[in-house]
Amino acid sequence: MSTQAVAHSAPSGRSAPEQIDNHRLTGHQKSLIGMAIVGNVSEFFDMFLIGFIVNLLIETPGWNLTGFHSGVILAGAGLGTVLGSVTWGRLADVFGRKHAFIWCIVVLVVFTAASAFTPVNGWILLTILRTGVGFGVGGLNITSVPFVQEFVPAKQRGLLAGLTSVFIPAGIFLGGLVTKYFGDALGWRGLIAVGCVPIVLLAWARIIPESPRFLQSRGREREAKEAYAWAMEIPVEQVAELPELPQKSSASYGVIFSKYPKQLLVVAVGSFCFIMGSFTVQSWGQTLLGQSFKFPAGTVATLFMFVSLGDLLGRLGSAWISDKIGRRWTMFGCGMIGAIGALVAAFSTRMVSSGGEIGNAGYVFFAGIFIVMMFGDGAFGILNAFGGEQFPTEARSTGLGLGYGIGAIAKVVGPYFVGALVGSSELSPEVVFLPFIIFAVLLFLGGVVYLFARETKGASLEDI
Repeated sequence: MSTQAVAHSAPSGRSAPEQIDNHRLTGHQKSLIGMAIVGNVSEFFDMFLIGFIVNLLIETPGWNLTGFHSGVILAGAGLGTVLGSVTWGRLADVFGRKHAFIWCIVVLVVFTAASAFTPVNGWILLTILRTGVGFGVGGLNITSVPFVQEFVPAKQRGLLAGLTSVFIPAGIFLGGLVTKYFGDALGWRGLIAVGCVPIVLLAWARIIPESPRFLQSRGREREAKEAYAWAMEIPVEQVAELPELPQKSSASYGVIFSKYPKQLLVVAVGSFCFIMGSFTVQSWGQTLLGQSFKFPAGTVATLFMFVSLGDLLGRLGSAWISDKIGRRWTMFGCGMIGAIGALVAAFSTRMVSSGGEIGNAGYVFFAGIFIVMMFGDGAFGILNAFGGEQFPTEARSTGLGLGYGIGAIAKVVGPYFVGALVGSSELSPEVVFLPFIIFAVLLFLGGVVYLFARETKGASLEDI
């Protein structure tokens, strides 16, 4: 049999989704996954870079940033993420995953570019612009997870959809790399401008079709078959019948509250606990290492490059193992181990108060946040993919976006909480103890909450 004949032979299956399940992973499917990965890495490169930039602005003449100011700037991006998650999730169910993904990129790039022109000591303006950046950022993962889920085999859906989040920590690594080697040359404005790189994704997105399940839910069956054909790289004539969809209902927020309250509660509370326990480390970790434990900026950048690698491995592990032991036990394990890391970070301050070397205490603190990021934040390799699987196709993005958006309030509360504890006083190791005790409790609670979710390992999206 010729290679061409093999490439064009239709996979077995009574329906198009069954064909997807029985087919190899094609180059086109890998291209979609790659686009989602690059999008999420790019957005979090920009989001995490602001942590490095705030650390630089504290030491930049004319800015006079206090802990309170820093917390407000960091919380601005979190507020934007909350609003963006809720809004883009709804838009993705109304207008399509692809269109929502593209406009998220546009919003992200526009507000990032504007941030680079913030005047000296313009922390209020920078906060507003960072809120706009967060609004764009808040939709990319929410729209890309269902986008990928609706194109890939059920038996690999946890890993493949999780990959959209797995490589996000590469953004921390790149942020540390750029800061370490180009920070002095570029300055804080140049570092912000580098965050406009995601604009290249607009060209990539043009060659990816809309989700076939979304198209079918809108009665565009011919386009849905063409999307399946694109995914499997076969002629559209060889695509089997489309599956029968249940009677669709409006994906409004009211429907989510009335028909899926348990799913919404699990996603919202679980997301809040994991975000509060890990996002604050992402946003404040660099500043605490630099200001509280007196590490130089270059050392902080290097340490967070290691943190990013641990986080990446944690996310990859949670995405992979979720298809083996199930989503619920994966989330539970990540929450338990992440809580232990938060306790290690909290008690590192006791080494200073009892007369220990501040440098040694700093490395213990670093070990704690490394564990938090590897497991607490590592849970995000499957967290949003699992959240999306709790809702049917017509409500998947809306439900995930609303639940995650409510949970993402932690992105506002967390940075502001630490900033409020610091206030206008000088940062010291003592400010670490209380918040990290709270983060430990929340990570533990988050792991327990996901035990109440519906297990979706290997389940067809049509059966959800």
